Amino acid sequence: MKRNSRLSLALHTLSHMAGDPGRMRTSADIAAHAGTNPVVVRRVLGRLREAGLLVSEKGHAGGWRLARDPQDISLADVYLALDERLVATTDMDETPSCSVEHALQKRVTGVLEEIEENLVKRLGETSIAEMCHTEHH
Repeated sequence: MKRNSRLSLALHTLSHMAGDPGRMRTSADIAAHAGTNPVVVRRVLGRLREAGLLVSEKGHAGGWRLARDPQDISLADVYLALDERLVATTDMDETPSCSVEHALQKRVTGVLEEIEENLVKRLGETSIAEMCHTEHH
């Protein structure tokens, strides 16, 4: 996983939040800690808010905090909220004219879909609360 990926940012941020679930964190603070841009942070956290994993509050004392108990947020919840998939959804109008390419594409897509199912299942076995206990900084 790339260090600057959206999933890495989300998991890192939520793991810190799980250590102190009631504390509000600003996008600027999260961005500074993660070494990235606040716009990127807001975009990623916005996806997590839409999925019901975070809440945000505007104003002077505003920021972001967990919407649920850290024990009730799995790594799969985060992965699915970000809509990052191994298998790109293919447009049926874009079926390759070459039969070999079509067969290859179909086979690879099947394998990736199976891997994705297993990935989501495995990610579902770990909660954010468990991640904050294994974090070392």
